[in-house]
Amino acid sequence: MVDLAEEMDNPTFRSDTVLSDVHLHCPSKRHLMVRLNAVGQPVFLSYFKLLWSTEDLASGKHVGEVTTGKEHQCRQGDGLCNKDRSSIENEGDLNGEGVEALLDDDGDLEVVRRPRSASDLQAEDLLRDIVCPVILMKGKEDAFEDEEQECTCSDVVKIEHTMATPLEDVGKQVWRAAFLLADYILFKRDTFRCCSVLELGGGTGITSIIMGTIAKRVYCTDVGEDLLTMCEQNVVLNKHLMEPGGGEIKVKELDWLKDEFCTDPEAPYSWSEEEIADLLDHCTVIMAADVFYDDDLTDALFRTLYRITHNLRNSCTVYLALEKRLNFTLRHMDVTCEAYSHFRNTLNDLENLQDGKMKYTVEPIKPDFCQSLVYERIEQL
Repeated sequence: MVDLAEEMDNPTFRSDTVLSDVHLHCPSKRHLMVRLNAVGQPVFLSYFKLLWSTEDLASGKHVGEVTTGKEHQCRQGDGLCNKDRSSIENEGDLNGEGVEALLDDDGDLEVVRRPRSASDLQAEDLLRDIVCPVILMKGKEDAFEDEEQECTCSDVVKIEHTMATPLEDVGKQVWRAAFLLADYILFKRDTFRCCSVLELGGGTGITSIIMGTIAKRVYCTDVGEDLLTMCEQNVVLNKHLMEPGGGEIKVKELDWLKDEFCTDPEAPYSWSEEEIADLLDHCTVIMAADVFYDDDLTDALFRTLYRITHNLRNSCTVYLALEKRLNFTLRHMDVTCEAYSHFRNTLNDLENLQDGKMKYTVEPIKPDFCQSLVYERIEQL
């Protein structure tokens, strides 16, 4: 492998460089540069920890049964789910003596805190540790094999990705909204079991991979041969996660700027007529995560969304996840989020669409469901 230590020790970022910080919170401390992609960007392998294994998911066990037994905890950042937090509070209120029981001899309030277990402290460390990348160098290829052997396959998702790219290559990075959507999929896994699913702008494929542990078939789509090759590699790396449930992931090209599926048999990641028919006949779920950062692409996505849903045989639910990114602009002389505002306006236009053929209903989902992957769930998600 090429020795890039000197360059990586002093990385420089141009004004057009886009950097995701998800990799800085890699919980398993496994972060290896494994190769250079077709355009010379360093490609890293990260291990993202599941808070329970896919074998438990396939067997139908719930979060409490897998993680904490009696307390039925599920992690959300450093806290408990609202349901568990309220039950703990209720236990304190029902002690027969009310607030007076919490007062000391001087009348000061004594706060009774839940004892912190070793697992709580360990999980907190996983969330807060900042991890720097490890660079594989010449003669160190064996280190990569050792890392793979140490990995617990049933509770780790392995993803190849880049760390900093120009705007046109942001799909090669890992973004928080993909984890948020993956959390929701695992939280509502009965909703998605045995479904046929389409992901728009799948990027590295992490959300499709999580969906593939539950759904029958997932069409993970994006554009660009280099990106789709990376996505397909990630599907192969995590194939064992989908085997217990029998799920299947197909990586395909879907360009929102074109009105038709690519069916050229000579083109990589093109669609066969049978695959298009299968999608239109059986798809009931469409999803997309962190794809709303450019107004023109947002418009193109919604046109594609309308075209596909218009041709589906069945009713369909679309799940959209994104991170609201705030920026100070000279044009407004204020902190704004123009990409998010354009997304909301376009979403409202879709809901208000009256063409006599389709009706769309928009329902927000509060991001207070249990967290299944270890990452930083920020309020902007």
